[in-house]
Amino acid sequence: MLTMRRRDFLRLSVLASSSSLISRHSFAAPDSAPAARLTIDPRHPGNRIGPDFTGLSYETAQLGEPDFFSPANTELVALVRRLGRSGVLRIGGNTSEFSRWTPDAAAAMGTEPAAAAAPVGPDTGKHPPTPTIITPHAIRNLHGFIEATGWKLIYGLNMGTGSAETAAEEAAYVINTLGPKIIAFQLCNEPDIFSRNGIRKPGYNYSDFAQEWRRFYEVIRQKVPNAPFAGPDTAFNNEWLAPFAKEFKDDIVFLSQHYYAEGPPTNPSTTIDRLLRPSPRLKAEFEGMQETRSEFGLPFRLAETNSCYGGGKQGVSDTFASALWGAELMYQLAQAGGEGINFHGGGYGWYTPIAGTREKGFAARPIYYGMLLFEQAGAGQLLESALDYAQETPLLTAYSLRSENGSIKTAIFNKHLDRNIRIAVNPGERAAVATALRLAAPGIDAVSNVTLGAAAVDANGKWKAAHEEHLPVDNNSAIIDLPAGSAVLVSFGSR
Repeated sequence: MLTMRRRDFLRLSVLASSSSLISRHSFAAPDSAPAARLTIDPRHPGNRIGPDFTGLSYETAQLGEPDFFSPANTELVALVRRLGRSGVLRIGGNTSEFSRWTPDAAAAMGTEPAAAAAPVGPDTGKHPPTPTIITPHAIRNLHGFIEATGWKLIYGLNMGTGSAETAAEEAAYVINTLGPKIIAFQLCNEPDIFSRNGIRKPGYNYSDFAQEWRRFYEVIRQKVPNAPFAGPDTAFNNEWLAPFAKEFKDDIVFLSQHYYAEGPPTNPSTTIDRLLRPSPRLKAEFEGMQETRSEFGLPFRLAETNSCYGGGKQGVSDTFASALWGAELMYQLAQAGGEGINFHGGGYGWYTPIAGTREKGFAARPIYYGMLLFEQAGAGQLLESALDYAQETPLLTAYSLRSENGSIKTAIFNKHLDRNIRIAVNPGERAAVATALRLAAPGIDAVSNVTLGAAAVDANGKWKAAHEEHLPVDNNSAIIDLPAGSAVLVSFGSR
């Protein structure tokens, strides 16, 4: 991959802002000159986005309701499948360290939490979770759910409060049930903060963790010789990545780490404005993962991520801003060489992409639409692009790719909240037509009425664009007006 300045290497995503939003903004006259120019260079490809890049993450405690992840939960199946015909579901989170596997379903009767059907949202980390009973029935249903969606699975095992022998029994049942649908087991969740959350004593360090990890790995591999693993699944600690990769490079299929843009939710500086601005911490985390990949040849994945740790922040994590942030994060990760991403959620958590329960039904939250934009662009090869636009802070960004059908697509994010921008986009090759899909909402802080292509996703996961714009093409450039706080996916074609 070519190394370029941030403003010179641009990225793709699927974005929008709908005609109803455009009508509320005053644009320059139709013949006014564009304020920005984006030039794509198809001769210089970047990293590849695979078909299973997209992912979701749920707490292990959700398995305490065995019928949640089930093919019979048709609404959830449809909403997951709408995000891609292939993808990765991750089961883990803080509650994975408090799960209890039992192979005896009869013995588990009456021991499950009384509110087993209650929504299980992201764990806030404020107190130890209630232990979750995991039964063969839950795993068999999980297998049916995975088959129905066409996705694959990352499965977390309890190294925090469990035994290696029990983890081996659980892993054996899971892999015997799901087979090649399992892409990796994770032995713990955020071990770099074990000494803070009470799972381990103060002073717990990487050396202690590595010794434990090796013991669990060896016991599980004795029982399940073909079990795949990933790690270290740290919260943020880049200092653990390189030693883990060096020590376990022959034992894992990819490196995993977490990332939360903001937090805690009580911090008054956790705002929409800050969420949409470039993050030095994200840049540092990606650089650490890139260096480790370069040195040890291991792919990496953000196995858990979202806008604000501690369960998210109302008025930020549940707003339209999260759709712009989430879609761009997916392309930032792809540009950095990441293999995929898993947005954490569940229940009615503020940042969950899919909210709801089996009893009350499900709905797509704003961030879901950012993921849907990414899905509409699809897999493909990122392309080098150059953006000519004067700005002190890069709040106008773009990501371009050649999709698997050969067409060039570019996603442009206008994260300015106070200016509309006219942009000329040159695909770098002859194009006769250009179309656009816009992501729209009543405002950047809207929590509902989000649409893509002027259409919403229904409870059954059905979506079809109601409005696809045809853009004027002049001198091989498509001209598009992009309102403040919005995004658009532009697709080029020969006719």
